[in-house]
Amino acid sequence: MKTTSYYPVLMVDDVTDTATFYRTHFGFREIFTSDWYVHLQSESDENVNLAILAGDHATIPEEGRGRSSGVLINFEVEDARVEYERLKKAGLPMLLTLRDEEFGQRHFITKDPNGVLIDVITPIEPSEAFKAQYLG
Repeated sequence: MKTTSYYPVLMVDDVTDTATFYRTHFGFREIFTSDWYVHLQSESDENVNLAILAGDHATIPEEGRGRSSGVLINFEVEDARVEYERLKKAGLPMLLTLRDEEFGQRHFITKDPNGVLIDVITPIEPSEAFKAQYLG
């Protein structure tokens, strides 16, 4: 299979509110919008996309309808510390405060209005104990 594009689609109750959240706090712009679906694209990288879909829309098979749950979205950024301060000041909840992990990440976790977890990450040097686990 040759994949030409890949992006997550979040099934939510309020498409407009969710799209506004990602535009406001994570630098996305709308490239397609309707009352049941919004396709977002990063203002800084056109290869970074996210879609927001009404969880009860007819295009979703009935058994799959609902809201996104059990989802963690990662945003890799240049400086997680700067983003932590910016988003904390904006009033986003900090479910995991900024920290350095031995496996090679400086990160924090917040959430969107639907409860979808958002992990904001900057790669850092892993500890000696974790370096051997990296394959590349």
